[in-house]
Amino acid sequence: MANIRVIPASVNQFNPLNTNLIKRRVCGYARVSTDRDEQFTSFQAQKDYYEKYIKSKPDWEFVGLYSDEGITGTNIKNRDGFKQMIDDALAGKIDLIVTKSVSRFARNTVDTLVFIRKLKEAGVEIYFEKENIYTFDSKGEMLLTLMSSLAQEESRSISENVTWGHRNNFKNGKVYIPYAHFLGYDKGADGKPVINKEEAEIVRLIYSKFIEGLTAYEIARLLTSNHITSPGGKEKWATTTVESILTNEKYKGDALLQKGITVNFLEHKRKVNEGEVEQYYVENSHPAIIEKSEWDYVQLEMKRRKEIGRAYSAHSTFSCRLICGDCGGYFGPKIWHSNDEYKTTIWRCNNKYKNDKACKVPHVTFEQVKNAFIKAFNQLSINKDSVIEFIEKQCKNLIILEDLDKLISEKKIEVDTLFADLKEMIETNKSVEEYNALKIRYSNSAEELNAMCKNRKEQEQRKTAIDTYIANFKKLPTVIADWDSRIWNLMIDKAVVNRNKTITFFFKNGQQININL
Repeated sequence: MANIRVIPASVNQFNPLNTNLIKRRVCGYARVSTDRDEQFTSFQAQKDYYEKYIKSKPDWEFVGLYSDEGITGTNIKNRDGFKQMIDDALAGKIDLIVTKSVSRFARNTVDTLVFIRKLKEAGVEIYFEKENIYTFDSKGEMLLTLMSSLAQEESRSISENVTWGHRNNFKNGKVYIPYAHFLGYDKGADGKPVINKEEAEIVRLIYSKFIEGLTAYEIARLLTSNHITSPGGKEKWATTTVESILTNEKYKGDALLQKGITVNFLEHKRKVNEGEVEQYYVENSHPAIIEKSEWDYVQLEMKRRKEIGRAYSAHSTFSCRLICGDCGGYFGPKIWHSNDEYKTTIWRCNNKYKNDKACKVPHVTFEQVKNAFIKAFNQLSINKDSVIEFIEKQCKNLIILEDLDKLISEKKIEVDTLFADLKEMIETNKSVEEYNALKIRYSNSAEELNAMCKNRKEQEQRKTAIDTYIANFKKLPTVIADWDSRIWNLMIDKAVVNRNKTITFFFKNGQQININL
């Protein structure tokens, strides 16, 4: 019979309090989940506590404290302290990590288990103080799976509650503004937006320069060269920042709520709301910095420039507005006598010598166009009241959105009914012939609905354009004596240069005035 002798263990690797002569290298990890002032005390308390706690253990050697302040726990992407700690642990600089709880470490089950297993393979243990779990313990992984799952569900619950709260506030018209990165407004004593006068002047400058003809890129360069700080506190302005200011409805005192949605509460990934959830548009929700007519004009002008594409240039106010009466091509600037005292700039059809026969439309000078425009504007504006009255009546007769809405509503009911019939036909196994006939009816009705919706959108844009034109026209002087590029851009759709040395000005209300050069 074999003789079995027990050799007692001299080192218990699972006992965090073992008295091995070699001290375990221990670090602490602390995190608070917001960066509000009231969390500072909590954060500092965690740091002080872990440093004293680890140094109080005779068999532990304190090797540092890793921390993240004001960072959410559902994702480790932006947790620099956490990532540095993991790197150091895997590099063999740490034997034990002490942290408050599973939820302080991570609220994502997958992340929690992946890092625990990585560290375990590298011989690094984690101690979760609140749950009293050591990851080298035989029960550790089972308990951690349960605890981290509960923590993840807590994050989901918090996320859903926050989302519900936001959406409920949206329904009540409560406006959220990220004041720290939003130019022009401060949070008032009552929690509502109030205008920041200095920043509002920058916003007005951006809109004014755009109306004068500058592109977003040119405006960004102008702001940077004038050492004006961007909303994010940067010295250099990005074109996209200028574009976001030019398109944000909050600057006209309105607010579109729920523009974006969170699609993954763990990753905090957001996307543009493309109809997945309701949106709410609140008119006159707060004081406006930009007048509605100017804001609407900017949106129309951005659309126009986008359609023109690369042909648009901010170097001249005539860009893409001065047109050849023969070929329809744009006029461009040409320099004559560039090297002598007779140097001058003329405007000529860009296609003049591109075809076999030279274009017969004469060139023009800046002075000729501007003097002709002043005459045309004064001729139109001298009867301003009657012109506005005529435009309003014409608009009212041509664009009746309520009638279109009624037709669209009726067509939508028809499409929904046909779709329900199709579904029922599939469930009741009707004949292929009956199904195909109904499918054709459904497809035709759906196409008609899409066409009606498209027409409705075009009519609405047309109405907005006319309303914007009238609002801006009312604010302009009745008679002008000097050239004003702002008035030119607000009033003129295009100016056609003709063979007979006349210019036909097409105003945005559809009226035309012909002036001799």
